[in-house]
Amino acid sequence: MTDPTTPPAPAPGGVEVFAPAKLTVSLKVVGVRADGLHLIDAEMTSIDLGDTLTFGDGDDLTITGAAGGLPVTAGDDNLVRRALRAIGRTASVHLHKRIPAGGGLGGGSTDAAAVLRWAGIDDVDVAAGLGADVPFCLHGGRARVTGIGEEITPLTVITRIFTLAVPPFGCSTPAVYGAWDDLGGPTVDGPNDLEPAALRVEPRLAEWRDRIGDATGETPILAGSGSTWFVPGAHPGPGRIVVATVDRH
Repeated sequence: MTDPTTPPAPAPGGVEVFAPAKLTVSLKVVGVRADGLHLIDAEMTSIDLGDTLTFGDGDDLTITGAAGGLPVTAGDDNLVRRALRAIGRTASVHLHKRIPAGGGLGGGSTDAAAVLRWAGIDDVDVAAGLGADVPFCLHGGRARVTGIGEEITPLTVITRIFTLAVPPFGCSTPAVYGAWDDLGGPTVDGPNDLEPAALRVEPRLAEWRDRIGDATGETPILAGSGSTWFVPGAHPGPGRIVVATVDRH
């Protein structure tokens, strides 16, 4: 397996970079900044489900793969294009999607981080300018993530297996945080403070929570702001993805 935390040397063409999905194992919202951005205390880990980006000469983006989830387009707002613009580079990029879009698994963020690794850039400020999840995706492995997502503290390397259920719809992260505000900033006994807000924004999440819970006998946990639910352990079956964490740095 490609180590997602080892940047390849920049080259004029033909460089392949693996972009692992990120799983938010726990998330506590600990405050709100004056500018309205939320402060978090989270555990995130890279998993062995991931996209592949191949860089060559040129200036275009092609996307293949059948990752499910929401559609992914190659327009100017794609995070691969945004990352290239942020670092002043051009490349012909073939992006093969395996991470379901809109599932809260950091598919766009990890693709942006892959661009930075390809270019040999490890600047957290550049990463944070592209999105709150990009700094962790650039670091990879397993880490405690604080601030608005830009403060990364590596955690001990471990290996775990999770089963993920990814619905065919996404959750808007800004909408979920807005609902968290509207609800008065709830905290929960479980690992993810955003679950009540996500269920308000997207009530269909409850059906998917119950489906994976009934199928596995485990208590599902929402990944970040959703829409993915996960449980510990390997529980193979239709409509679920079994993934093992990479957890290395």
